[in-house]
Amino acid sequence: LIDQARLKGVTVGGAQVSPKHANFIINRGHACAADIETLIRRIQSRVRAAFDVALHPEVHIVGERLR
Repeated sequence: LIDQARLKGVTVGGAQVSPKHANFIINRGHACAADIETLIRRIQSRVRAAFDVALHPEVHIVGERLR
């Protein structure tokens, strides 16, 4: 669904949806946790809007979140 929503290669700061495999988020060398979390939320939002499917991360984010 991430691929079908044309999200491959989308970036937020230093975090990027892998251009090869849409199920991976990669650190382009300078991503912070906020970049990754923002990208995850963007992916979830776009997939929800396109397919009415709620995606849930397989990872569990721990620690304080800065917002």
